[in-house]
Amino acid sequence: MATRRLVEVYLDLLSQPCRALHILLNCSKIPHTVRNVALRKGENRTPDFTKLNPMQKVPVMEDNGFVLTESDAIMKYLANNYDVPEHWYPRKPERRARVDEYTAWHHTNTRPHAARVFILEVLLPTQTGSQVDEVRLNRALSQLDDTMDKLESMFLRRQPFLCGDDITLADLLAVCELMQPLGGGRDVLEKRPQLQGWRSRVQSAVGDSFDRAHAVLYALRDRRKAKL
Repeated sequence: MATRRLVEVYLDLLSQPCRALHILLNCSKIPHTVRNVALRKGENRTPDFTKLNPMQKVPVMEDNGFVLTESDAIMKYLANNYDVPEHWYPRKPERRARVDEYTAWHHTNTRPHAARVFILEVLLPTQTGSQVDEVRLNRALSQLDDTMDKLESMFLRRQPFLCGDDITLADLLAVCELMQPLGGGRDVLEKRPQLQGWRSRVQSAVGDSFDRAHAVLYALRDRRKAKL
């Protein structure tokens, strides 16, 4: 019998979707190797990486010669093909559909709106040396507030996690996005006890995998604080 190779994942842990995948791999104990791709150094634009993913984005997974891009697809593939606890991506059609419902919504709501705050407050000023555009930032914060209202009213409601009583892939994707503005010292859940409680439940469910995945983001926050 041929020996199965370790799953290889190409990640930059300053990337929100990469952190979600990193947490899933470590919580599920899927044997894997991490290949670090530093976006800030342009390592995603090298010929070798471009051959792997012409979109020049992370994460990327390679499993025994099968290459897959997009965090949502990778996480669902792993849940379907490895010995992953069922709660991550339930087999029952209705429960699985709830996860798919959130992940479809995520890509045009939680992801762009939380990322926009980080881009305007941290990334653009760092790259260009310019001041934060307060008008655009306030607009982005307002859009993120609307998104968080919907997270509370549509998804959390009176249940502990976004898709029901158990943590799923949806919670990992969402929490990693909502953590991203912390890189600029902004906790967007500061005045939202319902979402704070949910974040705490996610952290408890995944243990130290959460802080390991977010260590790069915490370091960025601390470096920025030290400069103030």
